[in-house]
Amino acid sequence: MAQASGLKQVGYINCAGGGQIIVQNGFAYVGHMRAPFGTTIVDVRDPQNSQVLSELRMEPGTHSHKVRVRGDLMVVNQELNFNDPNEPPPEFRGGVCIYDVADRANPKLLSRWKTEGQGVHRFDLDDRYLYLSSTAEGYLAHIVIILDIQDPANPVEVSRWWMPGQWLAGGEVPDWDKTAHRCHHPLRMGDRLYTSYWQAGFHSLDIADITKPKRISGLDWTPPFHCPTHTALPIPFPIRDRRYMLVADEDVYRPPNGVPAFLSAVDVTDIANPAVVGTFQVEGVDDAPQPLATACHQLCEIVTGTEIPVAWFAHGVRIIDFSNPRNLREVAHFVPDVPPGCTRVQSNDVTIDERGLIYVTDRQRGVTIIERV
Repeated sequence: MAQASGLKQVGYINCAGGGQIIVQNGFAYVGHMRAPFGTTIVDVRDPQNSQVLSELRMEPGTHSHKVRVRGDLMVVNQELNFNDPNEPPPEFRGGVCIYDVADRANPKLLSRWKTEGQGVHRFDLDDRYLYLSSTAEGYLAHIVIILDIQDPANPVEVSRWWMPGQWLAGGEVPDWDKTAHRCHHPLRMGDRLYTSYWQAGFHSLDIADITKPKRISGLDWTPPFHCPTHTALPIPFPIRDRRYMLVADEDVYRPPNGVPAFLSAVDVTDIANPAVVGTFQVEGVDDAPQPLATACHQLCEIVTGTEIPVAWFAHGVRIIDFSNPRNLREVAHFVPDVPPGCTRVQSNDVTIDERGLIYVTDRQRGVTIIERV
């Protein structure tokens, strides 16, 4: 049975396992973890009676698990899925697809931007640009690529940024193992791009000149910790006259006795010198060795106040109060039912809509809709 404190379930979308979910104006857009399921558009205006409107499919060995929407424009990623044992089509190239979803029952493909290598993992979207975590020919692992989509039928690359050592074709030599340092998730606020970089922590980039991103600062906590950095989310308002970001590490890599992933509050008032001032872990998670995908994964990227939902893998959704960033504390939680045929919950992504309803995907199956009580 579901476990809850301060939250209750008000709906459920019975669909394939979800990566990212976006909800706008009563419609949910769900990117799925595994082919043949790609992206599903769902009418959730009545959360107790959600209705699937359309479904996009993917080829074996690939997936399209991330999605963004801006008005009637929907963007989805396309990527090789190394967790899928099936062989992808030899002609497959990863990238992003841009759709017109004015008719949500019939998405219309406007363009497909392709790249070499694995493809696009995560991305951000505004009225003019796409900020991609993407592989590219001649580079080791994912880098930052910015696309101009003013004409969505003809995306144009305007710039890229990478850590020194990633440009193999340019003669750079990495001083890290394999693909440990790679762009995971860029997020724009103002003239800065806050970019998680997996086992290289995060980097803050100056993009006042969108054609020439410049690194301002960064912070790498691997080591002493092992879990890669998933998201560096800037808070869009000051708290006690200071500026902060919340950083979620992802509980997908660590040795058996390594510290599970947790949430950090970082003071970025002086952007050149970011400083960790607070952390949060679900009570009991560190008491004994934990299997992977037990602890922190992803926080809600829509900030509406000083309480934020966080998807905590096997521990469901935790609502964290960050009004005092030096003392992060949980004020509510909801652990959904284990999906049929599964052994435990795997809460993967979480978002909130205009009504204050919270949506959480399970990477194995379904979307649970909850609200505060």
